[in-house]
Parts: sequence; structure tokens; C-alpha cells
Amino acid sequence: IEPMIVVMPNGNIVKTAAPGETSENHAYKPLMSNAIEGNYKNGIYETAFPEIISFVEKNYRVKADKAHRVIAGLSMGGFHTLFTSLNHPDKFDYIGLFSAAILPREGSTSPIYQDLEGKLKTQFDKKPALYYIAIGDADFLYDANTQYRKLLDSHNYPYEYYETGEGHIWKNWRIYLTEFVPKLFKK
Repeated sequence: IEPMIVVMPNGNIVKTAAPGETSENHAYKPLMSNAIEGNYKNGIYETAFPEIISFVEKNYRVKADKAHRVIAGLSMGGFHTLFTSLNHPDKFDYIGLFSAAILPREGSTSPIYQDLEGKLKTQFDKKPALYYIAIGDADFLYDANTQYRKLLDSHNYPYEYYETGEGHIWKNWRIYLTEFVPKLFKK
């Protein structure tokens, strides 16, 4: 793999990232104390995501352009990846959706989640280097991912698809990561 800095924000900051760790003992302090409330409904996380990019660019020596940025996530993180990349199409050239939740919560009125097809057109007009979707055939999100791929196919948007057996489990996410990461920064 190419050398890279990996930033792993906790999209559910009301819960600890790992046993014994809290947001207080990390350098980045997000402004979104109610992020879980906004998941799939209000677009808080997606709206505030550029703060994370700004923090990284201010504190680390990175190449600060689309060609050198990746966004990927699993489950809820895949949901945030989908909508963050759609709403910031100039920020990421590599997008990875692993067992991604696809649709916002019912009743969501946030502009972040509106006009999916229009935002997809804008994103794919900007030609991402890699749009990667992976899911297990027994995942409870399989049907939603299948419908999403049909939408992409109907517009001839290019993406790579990787399917495994089993469901919404760490074993699969580890596989997806090992398949996805070597493809980064190669195009």
C-alpha cells in the first residue's frame, strides 16, 4: 500500500471509541455533541465533516487535494461516507462503502440527504478514481445496497463491487479493507 495517514473519527461521539478512551483524550474535539441524534436525519455529521479535514491539514503534513483523499466507512460509517462524499464531491477521489446503510431515517428533511440523483451526477461528473462497494450476501443491508447499485448502473456510473458470504460482521469488514486499501492512490 501507499504510505498514508489514516484518520478515524468516531461518528457516534456519545460512545467511547475504544475501551478506556473518550473524546477528551484525543486531539480533535468535534463540535457535534449530539451527532447520534443527527445520524440519518439531520445531516450534522456530513455538514461538519470539513472541520476534520481542516484539522488534519493544519496539524499534519498531507497533500491537501482530492486526489490524495479517501473516505470510507462501514455500516453507519458507510452511510456517512456516502452522503459526505456526495455533498463534498471536490474533496474525495476514493470512496469506500462497506456494508453501508444507504437511506436516511424516514422523515429526514435535511438538504444533506435530498436530491440523491442530482448529487450522484455531480460526483460522477468529477470522475472519482475509485468508488468501491462491498457487502456480505447475508447482510441485513444487502437489499438496500443492491437497489443502490441498480441506481448507479442505470446511469452507467463506474464502481467496483465486492461481495462476500455472511453478514454484518467484522470478519467481512476486515476483508473489505484488505481489498480496498491496496487500490488507493494507484489511478
